[in-house]
Order: sequence, then C-alpha cells, then structure tokens
Amino acid sequence: MSEKKPGFFQRLFGGNQPEPAPAPEDTVPETPVTPDAIPDVPEPEPEPPALTEPAEPPPAPAHDLPPGPPETTPDYIEDVEDDLAAAPQAVAEPEQPKGWFARLASGLKRSSDNLTNSITSVFTKRKLDAAMLDELEDVLIQADLGIDTAMAITETLRRDRFDKDVSGEDVRAVLATEVEKVLGPAAQPLLIDSTKKPFIILMIGVNGSGKTTTIGKLAQKFAAEGKSVMLAAGDTFRAAAIEQLQVWGERTGAPVIAKPAGADASGLAFDAVTQARADARDVLIIDTAGRLQNRDELMNELEKIIRVIKKVDPEAPHATLLTLDATTGQNALKQVEIFGQRAGVTGLVMTKLDGTARGGILVAIARKFGLPVHFIGVGEGVGDLEPFEAADFAKAIAGRE
Repeated sequence: MSEKKPGFFQRLFGGNQPEPAPAPEDTVPETPVTPDAIPDVPEPEPEPPALTEPAEPPPAPAHDLPPGPPETTPDYIEDVEDDLAAAPQAVAEPEQPKGWFARLASGLKRSSDNLTNSITSVFTKRKLDAAMLDELEDVLIQADLGIDTAMAITETLRRDRFDKDVSGEDVRAVLATEVEKVLGPAAQPLLIDSTKKPFIILMIGVNGSGKTTTIGKLAQKFAAEGKSVMLAAGDTFRAAAIEQLQVWGERTGAPVIAKPAGADASGLAFDAVTQARADARDVLIIDTAGRLQNRDELMNELEKIIRVIKKVDPEAPHATLLTLDATTGQNALKQVEIFGQRAGVTGLVMTKLDGTARGGILVAIARKFGLPVHFIGVGEGVGDLEPFEAADFAKAIAGRE
C-alpha cells in the first residue's frame, strides 16, 4: 500500500511532516490527579558557588604590626592645621538673663491672656454700645479685679468713647491706666529702719502661701545689701519648715534660731529677739506656722507670739508681712481682713502670680484695704521676688509692652 501524500494546505504550512498517529482505541482513560498521587521529586542540588579570587586578609591590629618608620604629616595638612589654629573659634554667647519686667510679664501671662482674650471677644464691633460695656464689666469682675475697679474702667470708656470706634487695644490701654491708679499708692518698698537693731519682721499667712521660701529670698536680698541677718524657725509644727529655713541660713550666712519640732513657738520668738539684740543684728525675720484665718485657736497663738515679742521690744514687730498665695483668688480678701484685725498686718507679699489666671485679685485687695504691697513673686528663683512696681504690673496684666 502506497504512502498517502500530504494535502496542499499541509504542504503549504507544515511541510512534509507526517500526521500524528491516532491514539489506539484501547488506551486507558486519564484519571484526575490528586496531591497524594504526585510522587516526591527530589529538589535539585544547589549549584556550587562560583570560584572567586581570595579576598585580602583584613589588616592586623595596630599593636600586631611590625614596627616601621614613624608617621609624618604631609606639609599641606600642616599648613591647613596652622590656619585653623590661627582662626578665631566661634563661641556661643551665653543666654542673657531676662530683666524683671520680662519675668513679670512671663509670670503674669496666664492672667494677661485670660483677660485680653476675653476683652477681644467682647469688642467684635467698632462702635461702643451699652451691651459691650456690660459684657466688659462682667469680664473684669470674673478676672477678680473687683467690682469697683470694673465699674471705674467701664465708666471711663462710657464717658470718653461711647458710640465711637473702639478696639481691644483701646480697652487694654484704659485698663492699664486704671489699674496703675489703684496700685500706685500701694507700691511702697519695705524700709529697714537702721535705728532699730534688730529690725524685726514677722512673717504670717495661711498654709502653703510661701512664707518660708519668701523669708529665704528676703534674707538673701538683705545680705546682698550688706545687712547682718538672723532667722528664727518659728514654724515649730513642721520639721520640714525648720530644715528648710536652716538651708536658707547656710546659703545666706544667717544664723538660725531653732528648736525641735513641737516646741513652743512664742518661747522660740522670745529667745530669737533676745539673741538678735545681743548680737546687734540688723534684721531678724521670724517665721510662723501656717494657719487658717477662720481657726480661732490658731489665731490666738499668733497673738501670743506678738505679745511675747513686745515683752523684749515694745515697738516690735516693726513689720508684720502677710504672704498671700495669688492662686487662692477671692479667699485672699478674707485673709487680709482677718489677719489684719488679729495680727496688725503692715504690708503684703503676693506670691505665685505665675500659677494663676486671676492675678487681678491684687488690684481688688489694694483698692479695698490700701495696705502697702512690698514684694511680688512670679517664680521659685531668688530673682523672681522683687519690690512691687505699679506701672510694670499694670502693663503686664493688660498685655501691653
């Protein structure tokens, strides 16, 4: 039987390739392949790495190297080093300490921001009207400036600027002026009478008002002025207060009269005055325990201390300073009233003005009682307690440079 010739189409595209033979009829049909049916095929062995040139061994440590000729610095490097050595080196200038007004403004920032932001929110219109004045009065009272001061400021604006264009800056200017008027008479320095030896200062106030810390700062200021100072640890209720005053005494070179905790405070005051007179000290500062003004038995003890001091020097204490914590707000008014009645307060020290948004309470106190404000504190550092200046305080609380 002759071989069948391929057709034309096959010859055109496939050449003389033979057709595939048909599958035999008795071929076993394919069965589906399952994973278990797949035989394990060994993985091909990895090819050996290509041969590379051997790397040079790392240099031996310096101490293992054989000794060689001493190293020399090339001339051009010596020239550069000489130029660098001759060039002046830039030295960072030390940060200049802030002046008192900058520290005061920073300390009063919370009070100032609270007040000025509220003023700005009130004066959203250009024309001053009655509604804006009422809102302003509420803002000033809430800032603890006192009703009288708030009314004085709003009346000034009503008289001068009613139905006229007014801005927040205009209001802050009036605020600063009125606050300075109130505080001006109160800004009096603490004068040490040199004819009284010792000049006796009694520090009083409620718990946590900063009496002991204020005593230390005052002692340092007086010592810097050349005065001889003695301290008396009259807060015999707290051992920590005695230790704290002793630390201040070491810092300032001031001897400290102290007794164990629990000793009689009036007896310690008597001993301190007697010793200070014998030593001809310029200043004696007596600490006392913090006491709430509404605790009658504690106020009686304070009166006893004063009576005992007068047994040694009938004119003493020559200054009775009440420390006020500015963060107490309106309660400070009651403290001034009661301590003034029971202990004869002669002057005020306002502390912690940096810890409150209501530093305006000092304005209300000055207007109501007219007591001298000798010092104010805006921080923990010695330089953060300074004699009170009305103009600086007024500008700082009004947010004006």
